[in-house]
Order: sequence, then C-alpha cells, then structure tokens
Amino acid sequence: MLGRQKSGSVLCPSCGSLVGVNDDRCLTCGRLRPGLWGFAALLRRTGEDMGFLTLVMAACGALFVATLASAPPDTRGGGLLDLLAPDSLALLQFGATGAWPVFEWGRFWTVLSACWLHGSVLHIVFNVMAARSLIPAVAHLYGPARTVILWVVSGACGALLSSAVGWGLPWLPWFLHGSQVSIGASGCVFGLLGALAYYGRRGGSRMLADYAWQWVLYGAVFGLLSARVDNWGHAGGFVGGWLLARFLDPLRPERGDHVLVAVALLVLSAASILASLLIDLPGLPR
Repeated sequence: MLGRQKSGSVLCPSCGSLVGVNDDRCLTCGRLRPGLWGFAALLRRTGEDMGFLTLVMAACGALFVATLASAPPDTRGGGLLDLLAPDSLALLQFGATGAWPVFEWGRFWTVLSACWLHGSVLHIVFNVMAARSLIPAVAHLYGPARTVILWVVSGACGALLSSAVGWGLPWLPWFLHGSQVSIGASGCVFGLLGALAYYGRRGGSRMLADYAWQWVLYGAVFGLLSARVDNWGHAGGFVGGWLLARFLDPLRPERGDHVLVAVALLVLSAASILASLLIDLPGLPR
C-alpha cells in the first residue's frame, strides 16, 4: 500500500503497540493520533528513523552542490582535504556560523543552518557516513522525532559554543581555539554519540556506552592533532546531546509533542538557510 491507510491496524510509532489506524490515542502510551492520519505504515517503510537519514543525506548533498555551483571552487592545490571545497563567501552566504557571523554580524540563526553545510568532499563523506551509522541506532532507542530533536539541537549547541569561544577567548592555543567561521554536521554527530552514551548509562548497556565513548575519544584525539577540526563544536554537540537525552528520557516512549517539536526544528533549519540567502552579508553587495 503506497497511499493513505483508511482502516485496519498499525503499530504505534512511540511504543510499538497495535492500534487502530483511526484511533485518537494509543491506550498503551497515550500518544495522540498514533496512526498518523493513515500514513504510519507508509512512514515505517522508510525505516525506524522514518526517513530522517534520507533527509539529512539529501539536504546536505543538495546544499553542497549548491554552494559549489554558486562560485567556482579553487582547484589550485590545497591537498586531499580541500578537494572540491566550496568558496568561503558562498558558504557564508548559505549560512556558515562562527564568531564573525554570530557576534560580529548578528546572524544568530546560522547556528541552525551551518550543520547542513560542508567544506569539501571528504568533509561531507565523513559526516554522512557517521550519520548513516548513528541515526538508525538512535532512532531505534529514542524514536524518530526525538532523533531529529537531538540532531538539530546538538548541532546548534556545538555551533554556539564554538562561536562563543572563538569570539570571547581568541588567545587560546590553536588546538583549543573556537571558530571564526564554522560549518559541518560533526556537532550533530557528537550529539548523537552523547545520546547513545547517556542511554548506555540510563539503560545499563555498558557495551553501548563504551562504543559511544570510544568514538568520542577517537574524535578528540584527531581534533587535537588537526588545526582544522572544530573541537569546541564537537564538545558542545556532545554535551548538548547528553543533556537533552536526560531531558527526553529514552526509557519513556516518544510522545506526539516530540513530533511537533521535530517538525518545527526542521522548518526553522530551512528558514535559517533561506534567511542567510536573503539577508545581505555586512559590507558585501549581492
């Protein structure tokens, strides 16, 4: 069935109990409209994340192509890390964040837009590969809507912390400096790792917690060895994901209001990119 289901039963997206497709509330967990107006079965076919991974990959890929197309990339060397690197001005116009955009130019909304932008082929490949590994796992434990919330809010926390450190503590050594201009979904990725680490502690799964902390350690070591890695963005994303996971409580079922918050955050993310494109950069004519 590819269309809207009008009768029969489906599984509640929050607790997995069998409910009528037209039921107003799940009798097990209390979720409102568990049949999702007849589209629950169709959405479940996209996976436990209900298509969020596909959305992340498609949005990041489309924006990467768009930033490349807006200005020819510089191909005069730079090494493998700079292969097909979008123009810096193009990234700023599409919503790069950092100390300059947020605190000097007042483009505060870029803490939402920057996590959908990437600075090279390797940059987007690494982040998409991490997303493919983590989003389905987090969606299985937290539910699809809470996964969206964790992704977006963690990315914003990482971007805000890195921007604040870059603006307020510019004298820190290179391996601890904040970002003047920052992009990428690594803060979101570390937020999901924070959520997994918290679930391992909350649910008693030491193996899961060890897995998350292992990848955090790898990221920290790599970040301290490379001046191009936004370590504060990683740290802010991880802490944001951990704290938000505590608030969301993964051992309780996902609720209908989580879906509304997730949709609102995705709309705000899209609006932040649109605002970046429509509002002129200070001192730079369009």
